[in-house]
Amino acid sequence: MAVTAADLGRAARSETPRSSHASWDPPAHRVDPVVILRKQARRRVPELVPIRHGRMLASPFAFFRGAAAVMAADLASTPVTGIRVQLCGDAHLANFGGYAAPDRKLVFDLNDFDETLPGPWEWDVKRLAASVAVAARDRGFSVADRREAVTRAALSYRETMRQFADMRTLDVWYARLEVEELFARWSVPGGGQRKALEKARSKTSLRAFSKLTHEVDGQPRIISDPPLIVPIEELVEGAEQQMQEVMTNLLADYRTTLPDDRRTLIDGYEPVHFARKVVGVGSVGTRAWIVLLLGRDTRDPLFLQIKEAEASVLEPFAGRSEYRTSGQRVVEGQRLMQAASDILLGWLPDVPGIDGRRRHFYVRQLWDQKASARLDDISPHELAIYGGVCGWTLARAHARTGPRAAIAAYLGGGDRFDRALADFAEAYAEQNERDYAALVEAVKRGRIPAETGI
Repeated sequence: MAVTAADLGRAARSETPRSSHASWDPPAHRVDPVVILRKQARRRVPELVPIRHGRMLASPFAFFRGAAAVMAADLASTPVTGIRVQLCGDAHLANFGGYAAPDRKLVFDLNDFDETLPGPWEWDVKRLAASVAVAARDRGFSVADRREAVTRAALSYRETMRQFADMRTLDVWYARLEVEELFARWSVPGGGQRKALEKARSKTSLRAFSKLTHEVDGQPRIISDPPLIVPIEELVEGAEQQMQEVMTNLLADYRTTLPDDRRTLIDGYEPVHFARKVVGVGSVGTRAWIVLLLGRDTRDPLFLQIKEAEASVLEPFAGRSEYRTSGQRVVEGQRLMQAASDILLGWLPDVPGIDGRRRHFYVRQLWDQKASARLDDISPHELAIYGGVCGWTLARAHARTGPRAAIAAYLGGGDRFDRALADFAEAYAEQNERDYAALVEAVKRGRIPAETGI
C-alpha cells in the first residue's frame, strides 16, 4: 500500500512529539540580541538606525516586531517535523490586516513578506503564538486570558488545516477571507477593531495625495517632513535632475517584472516626484522610497512604494533563496501566500548603491485600503478572536504551498499541540522581555544608539 502524506504526518509524531513544541530552552551559545541588532544596522541608512531602535524601545511588543532576526535564530534550535511550506517569516499579529483585493473587496490576510522563504511550518506558527502572548502581556492580561488567546490561535490553525486537507486544491487556492465575512464568522464586536478595518476604505492614492503633497511652483510635490519623509532634492543637493532620471529608469526596469496587462496600466502614469520615507518598526533604516505618479492630471494620482529587500533573516537556518534577488523573493512569496495580491506588485533588478553594494528592492502601492487591528486597546475577548482569525489565515497560506494533509495528520483532532504552543508562547514572551530589557540597558550604556519620539 502506498504511503500517503497523512501517513507521513502521523509518523512524524514519533520523532517530534507534539508535546515537544512546549519547551523553550535558550541555546547554550545564544547570541546577544543587541549584537544581532548591531549587525543588522551595518547595512542600513546610518542616520535612521537610531529611529529603529527608538521605536523598538516603545514596549516589549514593539521590540518583538523589530526582532525577527533574533527569533529566527532561536527558532532554529526548536523541534521541527521536517515538513516545509512557504513561510511568511514574520507572522506576528501586526503583520496581518485588511487591504483591497483587485476586485476592490476588502480582504483580510498576511500583509508583510520581507522575510518570506520556504522552511518549517512550525516557525511561522510559533512566531504568531509568541506575538499573541507578548501583546497580551503588554496589555496586562491575566495568565488565563493570555493562555486562552494563544490557544485560540493554535486551535484555529489546527482545525483550519484539517479542513483544508479535505478540500480540492483549486478550492484551497480560491479561499479567502473578506472583512465582512470576518465580522460575521467570528462575531467580531463593534467599536475600535471594526472601525480600524473599515477606515481602510479611505486609504487610497487620492487620500495619500491630499495628505502627502503640496503645490510648489504650480507642480505637485511630496511634502518634506524629515527625517520621516525627505524629498529627493533635499537628499542629493544639486543633483535632482540626475536622480530623477535614475529613479525613472528604475521604474522602467520595474515595469518589465509586471504581466503585460499591468504594463499597460502603469504606462498610463508618469513619475513626477520621489522621496525617502521611513516605514514600520523592523524595516526602519532600510532604504524605502515613495513615488508620486500622475495619470491624466492631479485627479488621477498613484503612489508607489519602492522598498529595500534584504536577505531573509531565515536564510542562515533554512537555506538560501532560489531567486537571484531578494526583491523577487519577496514578491513571489507574497503571491504564493496571499489569496489576492496588489496588481502592481513587482521588483527591481540589482541597484548599485553609492557605497558600491548591490541592493534589491520590491515595488507595491503605498496605500491600497490597508488597515490592521488596534492592539494598543484590544480587550482579552477581542484578542482571542483576533488570534483565531490570524490562525485561520496562516493555515490557509500554508495550505497553498505545503503538504496540508501531512500537517493536518500530524496536528490531529485533539488539543495536545494547542496546549504545547501555549506553553511555548508564554515562555518565549518571557524571553522577549529579557531581550527587551537588554536593549534598554544597551541604550543606557551607549552600546547602541536610539532616538525616541519620532
